[in-house]
Amino acid sequence: MKIAFYGSSILSSYWNGAATYYRGLLRALAAHGHDITFYEPDAYGRQENRDIDPPDWCRVVVYAATPQAAGAAVAEAADADVVVKASGVGYADDWLLGAVFDAAQPQAVKIFWDVDAPATLAELHADPGHPGHAAIARLDAVLTYGGGDPVVEAYRRLGAAECVPIYNALDPSTHHPVAADERFAAALGFLGNRLPDREARVEQFFLEPAARLPDATFLLGGSGWGDRPLPENVRHIGHVGTRDHNAFNVTPKAVLNINRASMAETGFSPPTRVFEAAGAGACLITDEWPGIDLFLKPGEEVLVARDGRDVVDLMAGLDDERAARIGRAALARVLKDHTYEQRAVLVDALLHRHAASRRERASA
Repeated sequence: MKIAFYGSSILSSYWNGAATYYRGLLRALAAHGHDITFYEPDAYGRQENRDIDPPDWCRVVVYAATPQAAGAAVAEAADADVVVKASGVGYADDWLLGAVFDAAQPQAVKIFWDVDAPATLAELHADPGHPGHAAIARLDAVLTYGGGDPVVEAYRRLGAAECVPIYNALDPSTHHPVAADERFAAALGFLGNRLPDREARVEQFFLEPAARLPDATFLLGGSGWGDRPLPENVRHIGHVGTRDHNAFNVTPKAVLNINRASMAETGFSPPTRVFEAAGAGACLITDEWPGIDLFLKPGEEVLVARDGRDVVDLMAGLDDERAARIGRAALARVLKDHTYEQRAVLVDALLHRHAASRRERASA
């Protein structure tokens, strides 16, 4: 099927946490024979910070962040069998939410793909006039980055005909074990942009443990931290492109995942970092959130911290041998149960089911 996908960016991970998710999933969908065009706005400096070239498995259309250019990109939805609008595109999101489905053919499958369900649902609940309410009634399905039953039930109450979590996963062709790189040497590494919904948790789970372990080196990657006072043993290296994520993950003794507050509360939303680290065979410490055990086994495939003191205790009890053992177990688990190919099988079946349903309704 011909898919028109409107999202934030597939070419750049700069201020764009969904990049790995889009790349892995759409590459796998293309292998099922789908003809995919990804439409992304030239916004937030992403095009100046691309970390992949346009791929051969997906046509990419970059349009200027102007009404005229966005309108031209939206008009191309009329040629697609499947039209997808993702959350967090980054330019004229509310307008796009209606425009892409207005432009679509009546028989096209229409999908809203929510890569930040807690934030989107909070907006919808706070604003009865939000355009998302009208859009949901027109859709064949809402697909989400995660959230489990709480998110599914919330979308069903808002009128969604179907809501299906399509969880993050591993693309073993891009995230895999590599040799250690001295640029990323540390006892504990954390990679994440500075965001209002996560900064207090970074303080709790990363910066406070660093202050309590002054003899250990902590490595901080990500944008937005330049003007933030840091403990002396925290080394900030700025944005880390996806091509360096494998080395960033495997070089420290352990790497840390810290969910944004809303994601941690909702649960069942493993970020891409979890699978990137596991795919590289890294020893991962994650903050605690509901549903972690559905993806990795605590204590054997991942270490779980309830707070910063737990991080300190886990690091104190972690030697190189145990760290390597946990990393190997995590890699084996994600290769077995959590690849984008497995996720793509679910999406492919869903798209074909809804396409057949629309054809039946049209011929009735």
